[in-house]
Amino acid sequence: MPAAGSPAPLASPAIAPADNRRQLGGWSATALVVASMVGTGVFTTSGFLLKDLGSPWLVLLAWLVGGGIAALGALSYGALARRIPESGGEFVFLSRTIHPAAGFVAGWISLLVGFSAPLAAVAFGFGSYLAPWLPGVAPELTGTAALAAFAGIHAIGVRFGSRAQDWIVTIKILLILGFIGGGLTRIETVAATSLPTAGLGAFLMALVWVSFSYSGWNAAVYLGGEIRDPDRWLPRSLLIGTAITTALYLGLNAVFVLGVPASQLAGQLDVGRIAAEALGGPGLAKGITLTILVALGTSLSAMIMAGPRVYAQMAAQGYLPRPLAALAGPPRMAIAFQLILAAAMLWTTTYETLLTYIGFTLGLSTALTVAGLWRLRLREGPALPVPGWPWVPATFLLAVLAMTVAVIARRPIVAVWGGATVLLGWVLWWAGAQRPRRWRGADQ
Repeated sequence: MPAAGSPAPLASPAIAPADNRRQLGGWSATALVVASMVGTGVFTTSGFLLKDLGSPWLVLLAWLVGGGIAALGALSYGALARRIPESGGEFVFLSRTIHPAAGFVAGWISLLVGFSAPLAAVAFGFGSYLAPWLPGVAPELTGTAALAAFAGIHAIGVRFGSRAQDWIVTIKILLILGFIGGGLTRIETVAATSLPTAGLGAFLMALVWVSFSYSGWNAAVYLGGEIRDPDRWLPRSLLIGTAITTALYLGLNAVFVLGVPASQLAGQLDVGRIAAEALGGPGLAKGITLTILVALGTSLSAMIMAGPRVYAQMAAQGYLPRPLAALAGPPRMAIAFQLILAAAMLWTTTYETLLTYIGFTLGLSTALTVAGLWRLRLREGPALPVPGWPWVPATFLLAVLAMTVAVIARRPIVAVWGGATVLLGWVLWWAGAQRPRRWRGADQ
């Protein structure tokens, strides 16, 4: 164990991924990134952004800036992924670049905020959009069924799950492009707005909300040990996936906020349905509902595919119970564990209360990871190539800092909950998780 305050050595994990586990190609990694991002947020957020910002153009600017911040993060994570091409995401990166305690806290955040809470939110959204077609069936029930179905798909095998994911993502992109193309051709004039325009603080808060929709730009790093040619495809998948998603978001939101008067859309949750019905009537509204269901399904699939890899790595290194690790094939016990957590949150929480909390807390985790990249670069020098060094990671850190300050100033209760989540992870580490041998069994 390294001394307190010193980074863990850049060594292989307790169970290093073998070459025959690298079954995912470049498109599978890119599709995972796209599927992780294009979920419930883009179809539910812009009405609230329009209410706070006042101008459709400021809403589009927020989505563009959010994509730029995600791209900066993808470039930074890509450099780390080349250096540490293994599964586990922030848990592995921070354990190697800063300290095992930082990695444990990041894994704890991933467990609660990075995957379980968003899975519950997306599953509820899936059930809610499906509710008109299944009268009398609770959204929680259909959401739980969707969680179980995708957990089963990814428990069958890595290659089977990735192929199913690839096809679903391709269908989703085609459906979204069809809606964007049809919607833009029906927009006759820019929707006028008389809503008051907000200031910088509101714009920064809008970026926090947008960051929830962009969370997932780092998804491929959670399966780094299962991607073929990781030096090439890990960083490329992050950047290409982020670019595809940013283009889709701008197209979708152009249809949403420019096709409907601001007064009709502001503060509404189901902006996709409202815009579709305004532009094409009930038929188009049903079509966009189907598109949203596909998008939510792929988001569920992507998170169920990525999240358990974090818990499996933590178990492989002794920080979680040993049965959650995966010696070969998909981490089935970790998938089951994730399913139980997400289902529990689905039945006990609401989507609206999670948005700012998720954006704020995940921002802290990604910022610390990029800070770890900074530390590693200072230690190794030009031997560790970082695109746009030092401006790319520095700009990303400044952006996250600005959003963090905005949340503390404007939503202090949410900031307290996010800080408490981080603090609890730290307490668990010092209460005994820093002694991983207790989980490893007598043979260790």
